Amino acid sequence: MSSIKQAVVLIGHGGLPSDCPEKLIQKFMALHKNRKGGTASKQEAELEQTIRKWPRTPVTDPYQAGLESLASCLKPLLNDSILRTAYNEFCEPSIEDAVKEIVDEGFEDIILTTTMFTPGGSHSDKEIPEEVEKLRQQFPGIAINYAWPFDLKNVARLLATHINSFSKQVTQTIN
Repeated sequence: MSSIKQAVVLIGHGGLPSDCPEKLIQKFMALHKNRKGGTASKQEAELEQTIRKWPRTPVTDPYQAGLESLASCLKPLLNDSILRTAYNEFCEPSIEDAVKEIVDEGFEDIILTTTMFTPGGSHSDKEIPEEVEKLRQQFPGIAINYAWPFDLKNVARLLATHINSFSKQVTQTIN
C-alpha cells in the first residue's frame, strides 16, 4: 500500500440506464416492491445484478456520469485520501463491493458519505447505515465511518451560495 492512509467512498443513489429493457426493470421492481424487508429472493438478486452490470454511457446514465464528475471535483480537495464512488442501487459498484476493493488494497480507515443531503430519506437514514453495520462486522479490524448526518447549516450555506450566484448573474445580465 502507498503512504495514503484513508479512503473515501462517495455514495450516490444510482439510476436506471435508459436502454435497459422495460420488462426487466418492471420484473425487478415488482419483486423488490413486494419484498417485506429481509433478504432478496434469488430471482430478485439476479435481476438486480443484471441491472447493476448493465453497460453505461453518459447518454444512457447521466446520473452516473454526474456522480463521477462530482467525484473528480471532490478528489483534489481530500488531501491524501483516495476517492471511490459507489451506488446505493441500480448501478455498480455497490457500497459493499467498493469497500471490499478498498480493504483488499490495504486501507484500514474508510469514510463513507452520500450525496443525499437531507435527513429522513430511507436510503441515507436506514439502508446505508445498515450496510455500514454489516461491513463493520465483515471487516472488524477496519475503521468504517459513515459521515452522516450532514450539518444542515453547512448544506444551507452551500445552497444559498449557489442561489446567490444565480441572483448575481441575473443582475449582471440586466445591467
